[in-house]
Amino acid sequence: MTVDLKNNSEVAGREVVQMYIRDFVGSFARPVKELKGFELVSLKPFETKTVTFIINEKTIEFYLPNSKWEAEEGDFKVFIGGNSETTIEKDFQYINN
Repeated sequence: MTVDLKNNSEVAGREVVQMYIRDFVGSFARPVKELKGFELVSLKPFETKTVTFIINEKTIEFYLPNSKWEAEEGDFKVFIGGNSETTIEKDFQYINN
């Protein structure tokens, strides 16, 4: 998932861009939003940078009672923003090939 981050001020700044994922139908109860990635971005005045997060099987894995990390097929939503109250979101589906 890719997002453009822009500094609209005359002052340099930094922002932590956060990526959360929600698993709609897991075999076990999961948090509504799980923090799965973040990046600290420094921006010069009026600068725009593109931030990219890779979402793969490893990203959606969770620890199961069988003592293994596994990814389950299903419907997910990714959220990206400066905090957990994000406004950029997109649905996706994971299918194990």
